[in-house]
Formats: sequence, C-alpha cells, structure tokens
Amino acid sequence: MRSNSFDGQDSNTSSIDASIPGTDAESHVAPSSAANLEEEGDIAADYIEELLDICDLDGDIDIDARGGRAYVSVNSSEDSNLRLLSQPDTVQALQELTRLAVQTKTGGFSRLILDVGGSRQIREAELARLVSSAIDRIEVGGEASVSLEAMSSYERKVVHDIVAERGFVSASEGEGRDRHTVISAA
Repeated sequence: MRSNSFDGQDSNTSSIDASIPGTDAESHVAPSSAANLEEEGDIAADYIEELLDICDLDGDIDIDARGGRAYVSVNSSEDSNLRLLSQPDTVQALQELTRLAVQTKTGGFSRLILDVGGSRQIREAELARLVSSAIDRIEVGGEASVSLEAMSSYERKVVHDIVAERGFVSASEGEGRDRHTVISAA
C-alpha cells in the first residue's frame, strides 16, 4: 500500500541543509518543486517496493514532501520482519541506494530521506538524549563546549534544531566523515 502527501506547499524551504553525509557541498541547492519531489518519491517507492518483494518483507510505503525533500517511510505491523531493515546503518545504506536509483532515473541530485520502521524517530530521540547530556556537561560540569560524535548532515541538522530549542548554540566542524557538531552556551 502506498500513500502520497503532496500539496504543492513546501513547509520549510528556508531550512536547506547538506544531503551527502559528511559534506556541505549541496547546501546551496535550491529546493525541488512539488512535481519533482513527487517524482522522486514515486521512483523511490517503486525501488523500495521491489526491494521488499525480493526480500519477501511486508511494508506500507508513505510518501511526503517537507523542507524541499521527498520523504519515504516504510512501516508495517509490529509482528513484521521489517525490523531487520530498520537498523540505523542499514537505513542509511538503503537511503543512499534509493537516492542513486532516483538520480539514475531523473538525472538530478536527490535529497530524499528514507525511514524504515520508525528508525528516524528512534534516532532523533537518541540525538535528543545526546544533546541533553552535552548540555548537562556545560551547565553542571562547567565545560565551555562539548563535541558530539561524527554524524550525517541530516543528523547534524536535527542536533542544531534541538540545541537551538534549548537556548544553546551549535556549529558543525571537521571535514568529510569526521564532520561533527560542537555545542556551547549562548
């Protein structure tokens, strides 16, 4: 089963972040049009559907567009074997393969985000705990700043948003796969 949620409105076009893990090379790419995002989502959903069929896995595919990106979510009932694909590293690898499939069909760069079995929400909760721990080290431990582990541009964007909500500041530092977020007091 597949559902689309495209209304032609881009809910967050001012929030453009890099899409290749470890780089910010694509941070100046203009957001895609709703039609392009719908096409990306449909291509990605077809690719993921074929993969699920090959692996004999059940899943419902939802397609959405937010922040100039196509979002494809694969969900199923709790007793499904889809959890086999929902590990963070596996989701990241599947996302890159799906982006390549989209790029092959469209000829353009894809900033698609893939979520399998709620793995993005789980990771966002982990990132929120990391940020809380870092802020505690600043507030209670008196550290001037705290560096987090290296992470993808999407994860760094989530961290920057959480840090800003908490009234602190953050910056990405490093290059390539070593790019990470540093949190400090405002």
